[in-house]
Amino acid sequence: MPEYVEVCSPRDISDGGMKAFTVKGKDVLIAKAENKIYAASDICPHMKARLNRGTLQGTIVTCPRHESRFDLKDGHVVQWTNLSGITLTIGKLFRSPRPLEIYPVKVEGDKVYIEI
Repeated sequence: MPEYVEVCSPRDISDGGMKAFTVKGKDVLIAKAENKIYAASDICPHMKARLNRGTLQGTIVTCPRHESRFDLKDGHVVQWTNLSGITLTIGKLFRSPRPLEIYPVKVEGDKVYIEI
């Protein structure tokens, strides 16, 4: 059954920054955008790269491997890869676009909790 688990302090993440944590055996990405905290899987559903090594623009996280992009607000796919043409078509046959897993977040005082 899911429960809220303490992960970090809001001060641990600068605005526009990201950090990876392991929570209950899961690789979790904690990001701060526009002074709001977001939590998602740190593993890209496309090629399993670590998203904390990518970039964050607003609430959009970009995978460092194939530049798949996801919105941390709800996990939807903004762009599946930076590939095009036949390469993109073949890539989608093997790995169809899938959203990023998102975790509910609550901040209480100096603690960030995620539901996992």
